Amino acid sequence: MKTRFDFATVAPEAMKAAVALEMHCKNSGLPARLFHLIKLRASIINGCSYCVDMHSKEAQHSGLPEQWIRLVSAWHESTVFTDEERAVLAFTDSLTLVAQTRAPDEDYEELRKYFSEADIAKMILVIGAINVWNRIAVGTRKKHPVDAAAKAA
Repeated sequence: MKTRFDFATVAPEAMKAAVALEMHCKNSGLPARLFHLIKLRASIINGCSYCVDMHSKEAQHSGLPEQWIRLVSAWHESTVFTDEERAVLAFTDSLTLVAQTRAPDEDYEELRKYFSEADIAKMILVIGAINVWNRIAVGTRKKHPVDAAAKAA
């Protein structure tokens, strides 16, 4: 797979806007574990290896347990996530796959059990932002770095 082009070079103003959105999301006050959960889950759904690699490492660096990180891809069957986290995961799935799900009321109502509308607004923006980044990375075929220790023999 060959990288198509460098998005930041071709569209610097668009990249500047995406970075500004990202900084707003990071500084929104949403708890880090939920921020990482959303970023990782949407990236898994979108098949964005660049973002899955980056957000797995960021989550680990933030102190989130490795098992928790590994099981985001199979959250429906896992017992490591709290009910609150499961609601966030379901809502992330719904909005990332909005053309298929139409963001059902059940997912929103479950989220409302744990979060205010202001918190949900923050989540919606984070979900939107990671979907933008996923589309940039997948659309340009951006390659993730390969860790030296991870190379096959």
